[in-house]
Amino acid sequence: MSALATGQGFLDKERTIAGPGFNRWLVPPAALAIHLCIGMAYGFSVFWLPLSKAVGINKALACPADTSIFAELFITSCDWRISTMGWMYTLFFVLLGSSAALWGGWLERAGPRKAGVVSAVCWCGGLVISSLGVYLHQLWMLWLGSGVIGGIGLGLGYISPVSTLIKWFPDRRGMATGMAIMGFGGGAMIGAPLADMLMRYFATPTSVGVWQTFLAMAVIYFVFMMAGALGYRVPPTGWKPAGWTPPASSTANTMITKGHVHVSKVWGIPQFWLVWWVLCLNVSAGIGILGMASPLLQEVFGGRLIGQPGVGFTELSSAQLVQVGAIAAGFTGLLSLFNIGGRFFWASLSDKLGRKMTYFVFFVLGFVLYASIPWSSNTGALALFVGAFCIILSMYGGGFATVPAYLADLFGTQMVGAIHGRLLTAWATAGILGPVVVNYIREYQLSMGVPRAQVYDITMYILAGMLVLGFLCNMAVRPLAPKWFMTDEELAREKALAHERSSALEVRNAAGGIVASGTTSPALVGFAWAAAGIPLVIGVLITLQKAAVLFR
Repeated sequence: MSALATGQGFLDKERTIAGPGFNRWLVPPAALAIHLCIGMAYGFSVFWLPLSKAVGINKALACPADTSIFAELFITSCDWRISTMGWMYTLFFVLLGSSAALWGGWLERAGPRKAGVVSAVCWCGGLVISSLGVYLHQLWMLWLGSGVIGGIGLGLGYISPVSTLIKWFPDRRGMATGMAIMGFGGGAMIGAPLADMLMRYFATPTSVGVWQTFLAMAVIYFVFMMAGALGYRVPPTGWKPAGWTPPASSTANTMITKGHVHVSKVWGIPQFWLVWWVLCLNVSAGIGILGMASPLLQEVFGGRLIGQPGVGFTELSSAQLVQVGAIAAGFTGLLSLFNIGGRFFWASLSDKLGRKMTYFVFFVLGFVLYASIPWSSNTGALALFVGAFCIILSMYGGGFATVPAYLADLFGTQMVGAIHGRLLTAWATAGILGPVVVNYIREYQLSMGVPRAQVYDITMYILAGMLVLGFLCNMAVRPLAPKWFMTDEELAREKALAHERSSALEVRNAAGGIVASGTTSPALVGFAWAAAGIPLVIGVLITLQKAAVLFR
């Protein structure tokens, strides 16, 4: 029967069931294509300085001192403050977490293709609305376009491949999710240089080139995200890799369940909240540092960065500040690389260590590193200081990439995407908690007359304490009691609602498992990986070039 006759639309989940010969290695680059685009949320700060001069062009035309944030949303006669535009970050991650939680259940039933298309429309449509907002100089349109609508696209795009990848890679859950979520960390490495290049190209004596850049990036991202969404395939019910059988119980996989939990029950399960706090505390510690990396390095080391050990940050000349700023930018780029690499490295390692043990490593090693930072900064040990933060940021990224597999181990794979969506409310909370802890303690310390080189010492000890709490939460995680799992009847009903079915083209192997036969063209697999991987490699090379200034 045709798709029309059966009532199936092109985006319906039934149309995405993989046929014989489909190569599962085509799914990770599809996920990467989407994550690399929405990961530009991390790089949006590249627009703040140009937008702060959108009216004045050469110099910011400041608004009256008594202008409120609400008035600034609609004012057209003066330039926006960077601090006001910075609220976009809060909108991004609050909307990411809340939209993933709200629509995660819908995603499981609609399938990754439909969710990916909606994500592309929201994220790229938000950029178009933001472009109009810049053109009309209406800040509320940026908040609505990229912040709210784009934030919804972030949430759906972020979780769209999780359940699918875990089902395609039951033998390598951590590695599979690590490959995709690595792209979200790398999006800014590609997007920020691209945006900078486009703004310079479009800039004129009467325009800073931002609205044109938003439009151009909306088109580019839409092409890549749609290609990724249309590249998604889901495995038929019961599929497993040829020749693979679940491993026998061991220390690394004692947490892995064979049952499945319905997403509607997770709010009442203690283990869910324990993992929620595990993620929240790990992310809070890292995200606060990530947002303050550049001023942190400059204020702590000051003139020591340029061979002037006796010169504090406030004593640097304008030329010296430029030198120090370039070094700090390299430091930030280096942290980005470790953030990305950690997502793949730690998630892959968790397949060997187990998810719970991997988080123990995060918390124990993180505690030692945070506690050592005041010593390394006060003694001027720059290499140890930078090395500690690089490892910390690798574990920050690794926490994001490992947690989907942790959830699949605990709650089963049937609704892991929806459960992951609800867990991302921990990220939204951490996106507020982490920066507040770092920024407000810094301001308080400065107001009390603490030297700039020492204002972060107390903060590091507080962040180390947060990791102790995370360690205790992780220690308390135990396998779920059978009462939480769906019965066979409930599971069958959920599979029907999720439009899961066995394809007529499937073949059964001797062991009774369902496997796909045939092979996918190696050229197609290579092209897919090149399309997603080459931009990422270019971004890494650009970042390495900027980071090289640290070692001169």
